[in-house]
Amino acid sequence: MLRIALTGNIGSGKSTVAEFFKECGFYVFDADRIIKGFYEEKGKVYEEVLKAFGNEILDQGGNINTKKLADIVFADREKLLLLERITHSALYERLEEEFKKLPEHAIAVVEASLVLEKKTQGRYDFVVLVYAPYELCKQRVLAKGMSLEDFERRWQKQLPPEEKLKKAHYVIDNSQSLERARERVFELCKVFRNLVLFQRRWRLF
Repeated sequence: MLRIALTGNIGSGKSTVAEFFKECGFYVFDADRIIKGFYEEKGKVYEEVLKAFGNEILDQGGNINTKKLADIVFADREKLLLLERITHSALYERLEEEFKKLPEHAIAVVEASLVLEKKTQGRYDFVVLVYAPYELCKQRVLAKGMSLEDFERRWQKQLPPEEKLKKAHYVIDNSQSLERARERVFELCKVFRNLVLFQRRWRLF
């Protein structure tokens, strides 16, 4: 199986690019959605987060209010690290469980923001970076309703995209048209399929 990390800064367009990989027939996993799923399941992760941050993060229905939680952790680095320790270990376990369900020669894409920041690229065969410059990312995020303050807090927790360019195996420039980004994704799909085909043939000898 081929494991690919799809990463990029907030506003770069990772989710859009992930949809293009789905069009290629790849298995796509969204790290943020998996973590939100933990909260909704109200299992171990929910209990650990509640124990760490208290009932003030809950809404009237007993659900974790992710906006309140974000306000707390992005204002305190130690609390952010605590939340990441709780959620990321559970995330990796869940991903491994999901990978085991896939066909032997599947291609799995994991959409995750902090692969390079957390130095977890070793869990993957390749890192694909979705690139867009700061101003464009800011414009996109603000257009969706996020405040400038929230955007800046999140941006400051991430490496500059220009630094990530040096660390990624492949880059998808999402600063221009969506059609050009899709074409680039389809090019990479061919590359990854050929790699899997090569691996299969190599094992025959």
